[in-house]
Amino acid sequence: MMTQANQSMSLMQKSSAMENLSSLKNQLIDTHLNTLFAEDSKRFNHFSVEYDQIVLDFSKHRINQSIINGLVELADERNLGQWIQKLFSTELINYTEQRAAMHWALRLPKDSSFQPEITEQVHVQLDRMYALVEKIHSGQFRGATGEVIQDVVNIGVGGSDLGPLMVTHALSDFKVPTAKPLAVHFVSTMDGSQLSELLHQLRPETTLFIISSKSFGTIDTLSNAQTVRQWLEKALGYNDKILKNHFIGVSTKPEKMTEWGIAADKQLLLWDWVGGRYSLWSCIGLPIALTIGIQGFKQLLAGAHAIDQHFRNTSFELNIPVLMGLLGAWNNNFLDIQTHAVLPYDGRLKYFAAYLQQLEMESNGKSIQRDGEKVSLATCPIVWGEVGPNAQHAFYQLLHQGTHKVSCDFIAPVKRYNSNQFTYAENADALIEQHHLALSNCLAQSRLLAFGNQALAADELEDLPTYKQYEGNQPSSTILLKELNPYSLGMLIAMYEHKVFVQSVLWNINPFDQWGVEKGKEIANQLLPILNREQDDLSKFDASTQGLLKILLGKTDG
Repeated sequence: MMTQANQSMSLMQKSSAMENLSSLKNQLIDTHLNTLFAEDSKRFNHFSVEYDQIVLDFSKHRINQSIINGLVELADERNLGQWIQKLFSTELINYTEQRAAMHWALRLPKDSSFQPEITEQVHVQLDRMYALVEKIHSGQFRGATGEVIQDVVNIGVGGSDLGPLMVTHALSDFKVPTAKPLAVHFVSTMDGSQLSELLHQLRPETTLFIISSKSFGTIDTLSNAQTVRQWLEKALGYNDKILKNHFIGVSTKPEKMTEWGIAADKQLLLWDWVGGRYSLWSCIGLPIALTIGIQGFKQLLAGAHAIDQHFRNTSFELNIPVLMGLLGAWNNNFLDIQTHAVLPYDGRLKYFAAYLQQLEMESNGKSIQRDGEKVSLATCPIVWGEVGPNAQHAFYQLLHQGTHKVSCDFIAPVKRYNSNQFTYAENADALIEQHHLALSNCLAQSRLLAFGNQALAADELEDLPTYKQYEGNQPSSTILLKELNPYSLGMLIAMYEHKVFVQSVLWNINPFDQWGVEKGKEIANQLLPILNREQDDLSKFDASTQGLLKILLGKTDG
C-alpha cells in the first residue's frame, strides 16, 4: 500500500511545475527589474494585493505573470489546499511529535462554531488570564507585604520570551492606564546578566514574576526563576506568601508548577498542540495583555483570526501568506537567494526581525523531508534584519553594492502620530514630519535596490565613477499597514506564520518540530556536571572541548 510518505518521495525531481519554473527562470534570468517595469506601466496594480489593514506590494520581485501562474501551479501540485485544510483541523500534522498544530485555535472568537470544544478550552484559560490582568490593573493584586504590584517580570526563553517582548514593544503606544503605574520587563538569558541588572532596579515587595515555560523544564528559565525566588526570600523572609503572591506560571504541566510552588489559582495552562514560537496568542501573552489591556489583546487575536480566514478561503493568486511563501521559494530555489532581510521602518518593530528569526529558521531550518529522505532543494533562507534607519547606517552598503544576493521585506505603517492619540497631542505635527522622513527612506531604499542607477538623476549619472554606481535588481516586498495597532500587528504576525507553513509544504518538511534545538540542550546537560566539578572524566569529549574545559576549570597543567 502506498503511504503518504512514499507518495511525497522525490516530488521535486518528478515535478512538472518545477520543470516549468526552471524554464521560466532561464527565460527571465538576464532581465532586469528596470525592463520589467518599463514593459508594464501597471505593474504595481498587477502585482500587489490589499486585504483589510494590509497592502502587499510584490511588484519589485523578479517575476512576471507566467512565473506567478507557475508558482500557483507548484502549490497545487504540492496539494497546498489540502495541507491548509489539515492545518485547520485536529490532525496530528506535527508527525514527529504526534501532535496537531492548532495555534489558529488560540484566536478563534468565543462564539465560533468551528471546533467548539477546543474553542471552549482556549477561552476558559483566556478568561482566567483576563481576570488576573484586571486584578493587577486595578491594584488588587498585592505582594506578600500587602503592597500593590507595580513591576511584572516575564521569565522565559525562545517563544515564551520573543513573542511577548516583540509585541509589547511594538504596541507601547497602546499601553493602558492602571491604578498604579505598571512596568513590564523581560528576562531570558541563562547567564544571569539581564536578571542581575534588573533586580537592582526593582523592589521585592512590589514585583511579580511570570514563569513561562511550555515544559516547565527549560533549564534557562528555571535557573532564573530559582534566582528570583532566592532574591525574594532574602528580602522578605521564608514564607508561603512569597510563592503565592509573587509568581504566576504558564505551562502545559500543572503538576510541575505545583511542585515548584506556584499556587493553583496562579497557574495558566497551555496545550501540547501549541508550539512555543506560535504561543503568544495564548496565556504566554500575559505580558502583552498587561501592557495593552484585555480589549487590546482581543484586537490582536482578532487581527490574526482575520488572516486565518483570509488564508483558508482566498484563492492563491490573491492570498497574501501564500504569495509571500511562493515568492520566498522562487527567490530561494530558483534565483539562489539564500538570505532574507526584514526591514521595518518603525522603531516600535525593533524586535520583529529577531522574532521572525525563530519563527522561520526554527520552523523550516530542516534538511529531511516527511518521507525521511534528504531534501533536494535549499530550504529556509537565513533571516536577519533591523529597524530600517539603523540598518541604513549599518549593512545597507552590502545590500546596495555588495556581492551577495539578498531579498528584503520593507514594512511600514501608513499613518503614525495621529493627533487623537494623547501621547503626541502637543508635538504631533513635528512627529508626523519625522514619520514622513522614515517613509521616504523606506521607499527610496527599495527603489535603489530594485532599479540601481536608474533611480539616480540623469545628470548625476554623467561621468559617475564605478564605485558610486548601483546594479540594482535586488528583489523586495513592501508591506504597508494602515496603522500599527493591535489588530494590524495580529494580522502581520499571522501572515508570516502562514507564509512559513506554505513554504514547509513546498519543501515537504515538518515546520512544527525543533529536534536540533532539543539536542543542543541535551549536550549542554552532559557538560554541566564537569563545570560544576561533580564529575572530572573528560575522556569522552573531543580534543577541542577538553582543551576549553581545562581552561574553564583552571587546569593549566596540560
